[in-house]
Amino acid sequence: MPEAKTRKAAARDKREGKAPSTQAGEYVHEEIEHVRVGKHGARSTRQAIAIGLSKARRAGVKVPAKKSASKATRKKAAQDENAAKHPHKASARRSHATKAALKREGHAAASHEALAKQGKRAASKRSASSRSAAAKKAARTKGAAGRSAAAKKAARTRAAKK
Repeated sequence: MPEAKTRKAAARDKREGKAPSTQAGEYVHEEIEHVRVGKHGARSTRQAIAIGLSKARRAGVKVPAKKSASKATRKKAAQDENAAKHPHKASARRSHATKAALKREGHAAASHEALAKQGKRAASKRSASSRSAAAKKAARTKGAAGRSAAAKKAARTRAAKK
């Protein structure tokens, strides 16, 4: 069950007209945080992200499965969307078993290094023009305060690397 602050943050994103992937990002953040604080583990960063996306879909965020996704992934996404339409209490036995299995996994999947590696791998699969278009859109939609904060952060990063 997602935390109330996560649901509120996703609802705020929806109100602001942000993309479904941005709304789902709140649930992914929550999942990464759960792995970090030791609530449970994850076999990989991708698994933690997948759990977050599943939670988002079950909470009613309309995140479509990628066109390149496997048949099993598409089926799971459809299952999650369907579960959002007919909410009911999860089976206690199944829920307990899932949690127990995740508790046996490690916590390195949520490390800064692992997340950076996953992000880099995902970005490398996209074309240069696609990445450029995303960066341009981000700059356009960020707003003055956001741009200023990003520029300051970039300057700090550059200074730290010298």
